[in-house]
Amino acid sequence: MEATKKTTNPSVSDIFNTMEYGPAPESDDVAQAWLDDHKRNFGHFINNEWYHPEGRKSYETITPATGKVLSATIQGNADDVDVAVKAASKALPAWRELSGHERARYIYAIARHVQKHSRLIAVIEALDNGKTIRETRDADVPVVIRHLYHYAGWAELVDDEMRNWKSIGVVGAIVPWNFPLMLLMWKVAPALAMGNTVVLKPATVTRLSALLFAEICAEAGLPAGVFNVVTGGGAMGQTLAEHPEVDKVGFTGSTEIGKVLRQATAGTGKKISLELGGKSPVIVYENADLDSAVESVVDAIWFNQGQVCSAGSKLLVQEPVFDKFIQKLKTRLGHFRIGHTLDKAMDMGPVVSESQLKSIKKYVDEALEDGAEVFQVEAPEGCYYPPTLITNVNTASKVVMEEIFGPVLVAMPFRTAKEAIAVANNTMYGLGASVHSEQLPLALETAKHIKAGAVWINCHNMFDAAAGFGGYKQSGYGRDGGKEGLFEYVKPKWQDKIKIAPVDVDIKKFAATYMADRPAINGHDNGKDSGTPAVDHTYKLYYGGAQKRPDGNYVSVIRNVEGKVIAQVGESNRKDVRNAVEVAAKAQPGWEKRSGFNRAQILFYVAENLDMRKQEFATRIADLTGKPMADALSEVDKSVQRLFYWASYADKYGGTVQETQLYGTVIKIHEPVGVLAIACPDEFPLLGFVSLFAPAICRSNSVVIIPSQRYPILALDMYQIFDTSDLPGGVVNILTGNRDHVSKYLVEHQNVDGFWYFGSAEGSKYVEYASACNVKRTWVNYGLKRDWMSDAQGQGEEFLYQSVQPKNIWLTMGDIFAN
Repeated sequence: MEATKKTTNPSVSDIFNTMEYGPAPESDDVAQAWLDDHKRNFGHFINNEWYHPEGRKSYETITPATGKVLSATIQGNADDVDVAVKAASKALPAWRELSGHERARYIYAIARHVQKHSRLIAVIEALDNGKTIRETRDADVPVVIRHLYHYAGWAELVDDEMRNWKSIGVVGAIVPWNFPLMLLMWKVAPALAMGNTVVLKPATVTRLSALLFAEICAEAGLPAGVFNVVTGGGAMGQTLAEHPEVDKVGFTGSTEIGKVLRQATAGTGKKISLELGGKSPVIVYENADLDSAVESVVDAIWFNQGQVCSAGSKLLVQEPVFDKFIQKLKTRLGHFRIGHTLDKAMDMGPVVSESQLKSIKKYVDEALEDGAEVFQVEAPEGCYYPPTLITNVNTASKVVMEEIFGPVLVAMPFRTAKEAIAVANNTMYGLGASVHSEQLPLALETAKHIKAGAVWINCHNMFDAAAGFGGYKQSGYGRDGGKEGLFEYVKPKWQDKIKIAPVDVDIKKFAATYMADRPAINGHDNGKDSGTPAVDHTYKLYYGGAQKRPDGNYVSVIRNVEGKVIAQVGESNRKDVRNAVEVAAKAQPGWEKRSGFNRAQILFYVAENLDMRKQEFATRIADLTGKPMADALSEVDKSVQRLFYWASYADKYGGTVQETQLYGTVIKIHEPVGVLAIACPDEFPLLGFVSLFAPAICRSNSVVIIPSQRYPILALDMYQIFDTSDLPGGVVNILTGNRDHVSKYLVEHQNVDGFWYFGSAEGSKYVEYASACNVKRTWVNYGLKRDWMSDAQGQGEEFLYQSVQPKNIWLTMGDIFAN
């Protein structure tokens, strides 16, 4: 193992030769006084008061820099969670009824008070977490303040900018230990702005800044019960998430725990957003400013000791400059300063705990055993881990694929831009990435093709309240920050509170049986002569732009409302799902590359061709469902109108420019989710089908769609329209059969990126539970019907929100007016 050592106890001559920094300690007197004022024993903070229930255990919070105990904090239980949630529920009606301006005043007051106490907050955060005072003072606290001011503004504008939305209710927020206060604020500020109340559960090892912030909120005049903090062990987060009066769960943490929470809340009607792990690539092209790129890498991986979900821990350097760049990095690390949290001259402090230290060390030791080359600098004794650079690894190495969550950088060379993009995307994560090049077109094209929620160009780990932050793939879904962050804490105005009775679903056996369990024999006409027989028409499946026989070669009988046999349709099985997803995944990238205008034209053609067959489709609807002909015609007319609506949005929801504090430009791009699976409702068999596939493909997704189980032939008649409307094969794929059986294999498929399910309460629960396999986004109806004829319920921003995932690309500047 290669390493560098620093001189200890340097002479005056050594100092002049090395220009080493001397100590610059920050006083912690005020922070210690605050701890003393609370007798170094903290309870929960509920209803603007300290709450110390009897009979609870305590947890000692230590400072990682020295291992000294800072304070005792209470270990809560389910009863304490219940007290806090009931307080939030009681405060909710009055808080949500306030005007946007009144809520803006409260949030503004909190921002002002946080500014007044900013030094105290910075010191408490540094002591509690171990990060350097430089980072808490110059990064964390300013971002916290920025979020409060930003969302005070959104509270003021709520009636104009969010007129079709309303608050969800009680929010259960669960945050990790790496940015205890900043990540708290990313959830609390938008939640309060939109009229929700909050119960927060901070991380076990970093509780103090959350409790301090709660006290500041009370000082600023926030009404009792609007913001509450409960402390306890890790399992307490799940207790909070499962509480029946919690309407929304906002979680930041590991992918493993995110999956657990998704399954725990499945079928309950709770909205959930997950900001999870990452393995973010840093791409350095040969035409990059290498010295600047070195500093960007320092910010990417050694900021906060590498304990950052978006840490740039996978370095990809173009082969001609790889050795040169690695040497520059080693030289830079030779000047790295590692030491006490409160020394303002330190670049890096200790990691958060002994257990985290052991985890990091295990990864590096295993890499050494596998033949990797490891470069480290000297670090102090204690809970410190040295900045580490690992080379001589391959793309399948454990340290390349897994999130280490420490100051460990893995470096590999690449030859071409396509190779860099392929290696960058070869991960289950998709949280962040950075690209370094002096050639902007190359950097932008690379950024566009990296599957991540934030891509920084010639910088890394830039954060601002105006730009949402969140992931793709198993880095989660939902956004913290920006206007996009508001949608995580609202629901459509037309929607009532979702009340779901407990649903008992056998997860292992749900819909596992292939439903072709009896012959689909139509019967006979007793030998009566009915003249020349009609040409038999059995509907096939439709995927890849072609009609396909079902793999199992079974069909089911479709009857009208009177029981008369109308047709036979194929029964799809898991192999049909496999085939349909395969062609959808192949078609989606090409569909995404088409211009919005081209997609719009195709949807207009679909509408035109459907309108030409209006009478035929209306007659079919009336025959199948028993609706009056006038209602059937209205359903077709509304379907045509809805196709026009979504054709119009094909080139009008691409994104925007975010107004951040960056000297440069931040572009938000609305990218497609990818391959969407959709299960349609039985009601409005044509309109429901159109209302779901059209927004999805308008925003560049490909779909595998299960039409109405009872009346699927309305959707199957559409594939003739698709074929004559220039829709590329594989963009819309139709699988008929039992809705839940087909849904089971779609939601379990690793290449399905999202699932919209409009069926039963049991199916909704299963879809949400099974979606945890690869953290796919879901949108389900919990067995509740919506009025598809209503524009409020059948189209609009809710559908756009579900159809896209925002990516923020940060473009730096500085050649002309850098200062």
